[in-house]
Amino acid sequence: MAPPRLGSRRVAVPGGGVGVSNRLMPTVSDSARSAGLRLERSRASRQFEGHGFRNTAPVGAGIQGGTLPLLGEYFFGGTQRTPPAPLPVDDPRGTWARAPDTGLRVTWLGHSTMLLEVDGARVLTDPVFGNRVSPVSFAGPKRFHATPVSLDALPDLDAVLVSHDHFDHLCRSTIQALAKRRVPFVTALGVGRHLEAFGVAPELITELDWWEEHRVGPVSFRAAPAQHFSGRGLGDRNKTLWASWVLTTDKHRLFFSGDTGLTTEFEEIGRRYGPFDLVMLEVGAFHPSWGSIHLGPENALKAHAMLGGGTLMPVHWGTFNLALHAWDEPVETLVKLATEQQVRLFTPGLGRSLEPSRVEGVTPWWRDVGEPRLVPRLAP
Repeated sequence: MAPPRLGSRRVAVPGGGVGVSNRLMPTVSDSARSAGLRLERSRASRQFEGHGFRNTAPVGAGIQGGTLPLLGEYFFGGTQRTPPAPLPVDDPRGTWARAPDTGLRVTWLGHSTMLLEVDGARVLTDPVFGNRVSPVSFAGPKRFHATPVSLDALPDLDAVLVSHDHFDHLCRSTIQALAKRRVPFVTALGVGRHLEAFGVAPELITELDWWEEHRVGPVSFRAAPAQHFSGRGLGDRNKTLWASWVLTTDKHRLFFSGDTGLTTEFEEIGRRYGPFDLVMLEVGAFHPSWGSIHLGPENALKAHAMLGGGTLMPVHWGTFNLALHAWDEPVETLVKLATEQQVRLFTPGLGRSLEPSRVEGVTPWWRDVGEPRLVPRLAP
């Protein structure tokens, strides 16, 4: 495997269009320095206030409508939150052996984990290969399906992108395995402390504030605003930043939402970095009580329009039971609404390695595992 290709870090001036200054951000060189530098950079962020990060628009710390009604719904409401049968999973390794003809290929590995092949580079997003998304290995939401490939079977990677620090986006055992590959990691401010604790060398970690940029090989990574929160345990809420992400090369522009609620900042992201060839938006694990911190299918379509359109790929669904809706409700609702609004969807099956520009129409592979459905079936 080739040595890591580390790039420069630059900061865009907020409100200044795409304007990116030539001021290089400090480079983290060792673990001792990185802790102090991390705190210094966090406190310098416009998103840092008091003892933690904040959203641009105020978002309540609690659940809208109260906790007790939601707990009652969790234990006594909802239907078919897990699939009635195993989900079909493909092995993508044969496809990975050859380069994509169009320069852009995506393999959905489940939830928000994707292998993006873009103009000669391979980027792994929010890698979660563990069986549960929880602080402990014996309890917590368990995955619906096997991972399409093992971690050892992944091809050489140019970068790993971590959107924020929640357990369903940042998995300790997965990071520990990837750390052995000596691959560069790109993430939001503060998340590097988790990566270091999981074994990633400090010099391989780049942390970005919103609107900052870092280049690895042909790919420029830009952290962009999101409306969410962070934390992995007691006492660390909002100690690290969350972000959406823009990935660009000379030929392609991609947007990855991470976790976010609907925010007007999507319009600014679209103005600065659009139009996008592929827009990957979270649609699952939603509830009316969480409307400010998760999109869901209806708000995903609003966000898609605010970003300026492009092919829409739904992610953050079909892998873990993290909400109160049926496991397939997010994608079924999205397909119904997107059809009405004439939005072009890209819905690859688990492990299917496909080039978005070559896929026409929706293949509803998830309908092969049985009933019931909460929204009407639609023609493919």
